[in-house]
Amino acid sequence: MVHVSNQSTIDPFTLEIVKDSLLSTGDEMFIALARTSMSPIIYEVLDYASGLTDAKGQLLTQGNGVTGFIGMLSFMVRETVEKYGEEGLNPGDIIIINDPYGGGGSHLSDVGLVMPIFYEGELVAFSANKAHWTEVGGKDPGSFTNDSNEIFQEGLQFPCIKLYDKDVINQGIVEIIRSNVRFPDLSLGDMYAQVAALKTGEKRVQELLDKHSKATIQTAIEYLLDHGEKMARKELEKLPKGTFYAEDFVDTDGIGNGPFPIKVKVTITDEEFICDFRGSSPQVPGPVNCSYTGLVSAVRTIFLAVTNPSQDVNDGVFRPLKVIVDPKTIMAAERPAPVSNYFETLLGSLDLVWKSLASHLPNRLAAGHLLSVCAVTLSGVHQDTDEPFLIVEPSVGGWGASEGSDGASGQFCIADGETYNVPVEVAETRYGVLLDEYSLRTDGAGAGEYIGGKGVVRSYRALTDKQAATVTFGRNKFYPWGIDGGNEGSPNEFLVKKADGSVDGPFGVYPRYPLMKDDVVELRTATGGGYGDPFRRPPEKVMQDVKNEYYTSAEAEELFGVIVNTDYWTYKETRDKKGGE
Repeated sequence: MVHVSNQSTIDPFTLEIVKDSLLSTGDEMFIALARTSMSPIIYEVLDYASGLTDAKGQLLTQGNGVTGFIGMLSFMVRETVEKYGEEGLNPGDIIIINDPYGGGGSHLSDVGLVMPIFYEGELVAFSANKAHWTEVGGKDPGSFTNDSNEIFQEGLQFPCIKLYDKDVINQGIVEIIRSNVRFPDLSLGDMYAQVAALKTGEKRVQELLDKHSKATIQTAIEYLLDHGEKMARKELEKLPKGTFYAEDFVDTDGIGNGPFPIKVKVTITDEEFICDFRGSSPQVPGPVNCSYTGLVSAVRTIFLAVTNPSQDVNDGVFRPLKVIVDPKTIMAAERPAPVSNYFETLLGSLDLVWKSLASHLPNRLAAGHLLSVCAVTLSGVHQDTDEPFLIVEPSVGGWGASEGSDGASGQFCIADGETYNVPVEVAETRYGVLLDEYSLRTDGAGAGEYIGGKGVVRSYRALTDKQAATVTFGRNKFYPWGIDGGNEGSPNEFLVKKADGSVDGPFGVYPRYPLMKDDVVELRTATGGGYGDPFRRPPEKVMQDVKNEYYTSAEAEELFGVIVNTDYWTYKETRDKKGGE
């Protein structure tokens, strides 16, 4: 039995039932938001997160489309608690927040809603979610601004204010949104979907409280958090102990500056997992700055990957984790630094920890992957309706190889998590484009005993004049890294094939590239890094790679030391090993 403060006891079966009920509530909130949203970036791509915290803002459960949101919900709630206190919150209140530097932690496009949950007059929990709105205004369509130089160019800011006060909506906020975004029906529709999801969480928590006592629920919450910590510490004991280093660069800030050096010192003890990013670049003029909240979310993601990636997420899991960084740096930016493309530095910070530990944890960590969100915003007028359209989506690419396994092809970067592309059929129906190509990219990169996963080629053909493409492809100058002699991967890049036959590019980052009818934007994402000496790859596998068109016959000979006869599908080794057929 578990003893609580009032001397009663709670059997472990009840604790497990309540714990799992809280987890299922997070899942139900997640599904409710997807099913009621208006924007493909939410219901197709799943660029959002939802969950519950306790009354102090400690995360209890979180459903993620985007892995990079791990931790941001609890920061949002804590900002709410700090601003209002329990006395300033009422049943039916809903707070809207997208402040990147405090509770929000990402960029203005990711709008958070927080709802206090009361029971018998007492604040007992919060439901919260964070979703990428198609539009929050700003100087560019989609509010993805890769050449801004201050936050005020990036869209509407909601500084932890009440959208609902005792169940009464603030119509002034609604009208401000309606008047400042380019697609108000989508943005407001998504806002109301978020509200519906929050109320789902409130209802389920109150049902739990009706069924069990407040003492039981509180004990279950403490049990949930303590169990998360216990599981994390158990896995922490298995990690190599010591201090590990890595350095790298963020390519560019989007307005002509860079690259920017970033570094980490990771110290692992029996009790703590410490990531020290001091000495990294100061915050920069362009919009790749990341807030401290974003940095913490990045480190939480990789911490889960090296400890227990299948573990249910709550704040107890991260009690052994410590994140240190200098203020006003590229990964701890302060107002009014632009942050629209914060995700490139968030990912770069995550990748540093990954890179420092990869060779020490070959069973958990692969070689370098595409890393970048590879964000694309494409706007214009639909050819049939003359109505404006807007594509906002991430891109898939190649993951690195690992000990005993080739890399995965056509997957999103680690911080994007369980997200998706906008399907070809949806894109061609709703938007003024055709998809000329969507295929694996075979560029000869990522060779190794185990080869890097392949990036993709995704080509959009403009069907009307005066379209514009804003593309943010990081990992353009510094390629995905290999391990143990494996080759580097390839860059993320895009080029434009114009209707007159000329070709412009390749580029990594470009704001508002002008497109005329029949111009084609060809997006090329990276191949992941290889693992191990390519000459150790079995020749029969090399021959199969050539069959699959991953590598050409010439590349097979040069990179792997295997001559492949494509007429008869036989092979011969040129390396110092026994050949075969």
